[in-house]
Amino acid sequence: MQPVKVSEFGAEVAHKYTTQHGLPSDNVLSIVVSGSGRVLAGTDRGVALFDGEKWQQVSDYAGSLPAMAVDGAGMVAITDEGLFHAEQGDVEKLADLPLLNGKPVKSTCVAGGARRLVGTDAGLFELRDDVLVPDEAWNTRLGWGADVRQIAVSADGRVAIAAEGGLFLLDETAGWQSLLPHGGGRSWAPRDVRGVAFDGKGQLWFCEPQGVGVHHSNDPDQDQWKLLTAADGLPYADFTSATGCPDGSVVFGTHDGAIRFDGATWEYRRGPRWLPHDDIRAIAIGSDGREWYATAGGVGCIEYRPMTLAKKAEFFEDEIDKYHRRTPYEFVLEVRLKNVGDKSEWTQGDSDNDGLWTAMYGAGECFAYAATKNPLAKERATKAFQALKFLSEVTQGGAHSAPPGFPARTILPTSGPDPNAEHYTPERDREAQQRDPLWKVISPRWPTSADGKWYWKCDTSSDELDGHFFLYALYYDLVAETEDEKQAARDVITRIVDHLIDHQYNLVDHDGLPTRWGRFDPAEFNHDLRWSEGRGLNSMCMLSYLKVAEHVSGNQKYRDAYDDLVVNHGYAVNTMVPKMQFGPGTGNHSDDEMAFMSFYNLIRYESDPERKRFYAFAFYRYWLNESPELNPLFNFVFAATTQDAFAQGGGRGRFGTGAVPQSALDEGVDTLIRYPLDRIRWPFKNSHRLDIVRMTDFPGDDWNNGHRRNGDVIPIDERSVEHWNHNPWELDEEGHDGRTLTDGTAFLLPYYLGVYRGYIVE
Repeated sequence: MQPVKVSEFGAEVAHKYTTQHGLPSDNVLSIVVSGSGRVLAGTDRGVALFDGEKWQQVSDYAGSLPAMAVDGAGMVAITDEGLFHAEQGDVEKLADLPLLNGKPVKSTCVAGGARRLVGTDAGLFELRDDVLVPDEAWNTRLGWGADVRQIAVSADGRVAIAAEGGLFLLDETAGWQSLLPHGGGRSWAPRDVRGVAFDGKGQLWFCEPQGVGVHHSNDPDQDQWKLLTAADGLPYADFTSATGCPDGSVVFGTHDGAIRFDGATWEYRRGPRWLPHDDIRAIAIGSDGREWYATAGGVGCIEYRPMTLAKKAEFFEDEIDKYHRRTPYEFVLEVRLKNVGDKSEWTQGDSDNDGLWTAMYGAGECFAYAATKNPLAKERATKAFQALKFLSEVTQGGAHSAPPGFPARTILPTSGPDPNAEHYTPERDREAQQRDPLWKVISPRWPTSADGKWYWKCDTSSDELDGHFFLYALYYDLVAETEDEKQAARDVITRIVDHLIDHQYNLVDHDGLPTRWGRFDPAEFNHDLRWSEGRGLNSMCMLSYLKVAEHVSGNQKYRDAYDDLVVNHGYAVNTMVPKMQFGPGTGNHSDDEMAFMSFYNLIRYESDPERKRFYAFAFYRYWLNESPELNPLFNFVFAATTQDAFAQGGGRGRFGTGAVPQSALDEGVDTLIRYPLDRIRWPFKNSHRLDIVRMTDFPGDDWNNGHRRNGDVIPIDERSVEHWNHNPWELDEEGHDGRTLTDGTAFLLPYYLGVYRGYIVE
């Protein structure tokens, strides 16, 4: 594998403007960036100028501006009263609106420059001697299809028109030419053309419901058409317009979002993360690369902020320090915003997985310290370690003390409301057990600590243990530098493992019974069908805990317990099928996160070469199922463990060479680059896309899973992610309300792992 070199890139940041920011109306019809860089938005109630922060109405005119276009240093615009030119505040009426049978026709678009053209639903008109004159040659030729949708003028003066009746280019010698694109085995006779544009390289683009075409007219070696459809990755085709960019890419407006295409990669921007409304009326590109969108719900702007992966990590760490540290122990998890999309006011709360999420944050900081030796990273990793260690201490003593080594899920201060009072009464537990036979009835679910300061939540699950041991092992190896630091890690690790061994490999609560999900007993997992689904995963997790304990303590009893589970209970063989699934996109996605953390420790600390290769092959089979998810954490963990395992085994075992594909690194880094800076949980929708293949062939499929035609999930910036236990195959997630602010741990952990392992070179 070769490290992935990452230079500075443009991180997308979305801005949304409405009447609250000074627009005369949210119904924005047109937008333009003038030659002098002024941004103007035309609405159904007048025109407004952007001053860098807000909008100001710049004219007493309060009517509609359906179309605007750059005209030298100024702009031309269509209003209810005619065609106007404006430059530096000076406004001049150029002509009345065109008439047909004595009545004004609907003007749909306008072009400035040497030839001022107006497109209407009744044909093309040109400004001549202060009158908009119909272009009879063009209009007669089109007849029924004379409805003009967009006019484009290239830097060298070429004029192209998108119309209901086709795609046209003005040849100064031969006049208007109807274009019949063909190339790559495709041949189109365009109809219902919605948009046309020239990019900064002079290439001609057009869009219609059938797809997208580009003509490389300025490149003599590529003087041909390229025609693209959903089979080539086009995500949507209900177009409204096209706008060329200086770098040779193009942005298409649609009635349901915007599409950017650079000739190789499609990017679909829709939903409230990116836009104030998905109905795009017009698009303008500034000289700074900013994309401005006129929409049915305001003005949208996407800027490209210069960014490195390191700067992105710093941004997320600062956000966590500001919003996401709860209690003096600083558990890290999402917060709740008071108002939609507004981070100025928020409230913190607990979750069942405070230990897991804080562990994964702390694990990222362990890798950060190992890679950078930044003292702040060590401080953050140590805080996370201390928070998790406290979860194993707060359960001791008090009226409902748990056995030694039992970690709580989370804590709440007793100065607040009693969490047992309403939601966790024995009556509610029994009701829940009627619906779910595995639900555990336990009271209190939130015992009080011995010092009376904390409620701690019991019924701790295996995913909490996976997070704890992932952090503890990394802290011991990469951060703990003094013997006192290492002993603190050693103590908490061995207490938990001793608890499991003493209770027949179960996590036993304050009531003396196993928790619902904290079960690793070979009698259950090898012989009780009710637990067969978790057999492989829990076998592997238990082996990894024992390996961590053996590694930090050197105590033979942990090796003996490990060997007993492997030799007498088949736990190593069980790891060959660590997840019950029916192929990519199926099964419990939370299991994936648990499995990858546990594989990391199990393979790293296994000293027997044959077992190590065996586990590596089991992991390889697992990763093949997960690789279409483009997950940087999964890819980097897989690379770090299996690469080492096969290398230590001589590079070849009975299961193959064990080579890690370069794509594991490339795709992981691409996801980190795309990972949105906006951590608000917005709803998203992708089920309507043309490039999607629905997944309906698996038991329990709810018709809401799918993937792109290449088999991969939708990119991270076109869906949502909070933790890596989510379902990345989900097409629609419309239940989020824009009031949950997640933290950046899902970026920080794989990023710092990649830096530590040398997979990322900036």
